[in-house]
Amino acid sequence: MTAKRFHAALLAPAALLSLSGCGVNTIPTAEEEAKAQWANVQAAFQRRANLIPNLVSTVRGAAASEERILTGVTEARASATRITVTPEQLSDPQAMQRFSEAQSRLAAAIIPLQRLQEAYPQLQSQQNFATLMTQLEGTENRINIDIRDYNDAVRRYNTTIRTFPNVIGARVIYGSQPLVPYQATTAGAEEAPKVDFGNGQ
Repeated sequence: MTAKRFHAALLAPAALLSLSGCGVNTIPTAEEEAKAQWANVQAAFQRRANLIPNLVSTVRGAAASEERILTGVTEARASATRITVTPEQLSDPQAMQRFSEAQSRLAAAIIPLQRLQEAYPQLQSQQNFATLMTQLEGTENRINIDIRDYNDAVRRYNTTIRTFPNVIGARVIYGSQPLVPYQATTAGAEEAPKVDFGNGQ
């Protein structure tokens, strides 16, 4: 019995080293990093959505005749905020596509809203509008950065679970699935409201 315990004590470190070489720690660390980066992406998109009601309200005060554009933005925002991707869905291409398409439709709907300042110079003189546009621009930049960081984390994770010896732990221990990178789409962009510069003049 004593000899068996001795042999077990000798084998335990070797077993631990073998497991660590199979990505036992590396895989969940890489996965959690990707999930954390995705949380940043969703937070940035939510910040953009939070700016839109005030922006629509400000524009409506100066360009009430552009209700079609304002309605389009409001509806696109409502659709985008209804669709989310949980950490558990990051391996689901369809879930990611639905989310991406909704966010792209919102981005397309915002463009005519931004261009209204060309038809309504009074908007440019409103401090609130200028502040909101600056915040929106900063948020769009933040979105791009967070998407880049998320995609980098996804690439690292996917590489980790596909390379030896981590692939052993990925398949045998974790049943790991590749994560889906975020890709912006143009779906629905053709449906975005267009600016009619003749309406407000």
